[in-house]
Amino acid sequence: MVNPSWQRLVAGMLLLTVTACTGPQPILRSNKQLHLHGRQVAHQAIELCQKRIEKNGLRPGVYQSANAASGAVLGLTLGGAVGASAGIIGGLPGVTIGAAVGSALGLTIGLLGGTFKPLEPEPPYAEAVESCLKEKGYEVSGWE
Repeated sequence: MVNPSWQRLVAGMLLLTVTACTGPQPILRSNKQLHLHGRQVAHQAIELCQKRIEKNGLRPGVYQSANAASGAVLGLTLGGAVGASAGIIGGLPGVTIGAAVGSALGLTIGLLGGTFKPLEPEPPYAEAVESCLKEKGYEVSGWE
């Protein structure tokens, strides 16, 4: 029988892998075009523009797995430093335990924080998609 904690770990890794493949999406500002045609047509326009831009060789260039990895490294480093400094009162054992606990906590928080960090595509890709959508009457207010 499989341990339930292993099942959760595998499910979490699978979720991270699946979400790592999704690229950033433009957020449309509410305007006449969006109200006239609705979100479904707007979503189709976004997909059409993205496919056209990607066909020309531009890619979004930002993935959640990279954000998560950078967040984890930063969290590990800062967590270890803070934990070690907090453990100074207890001498060498306190520093060691503080660094270990701080690193583990920092790694976890950094990994989660990096996973949910807002995605922004590479500037040339974003400009091309925004220009395409503007031609269709939509306004982009940001990326998610």
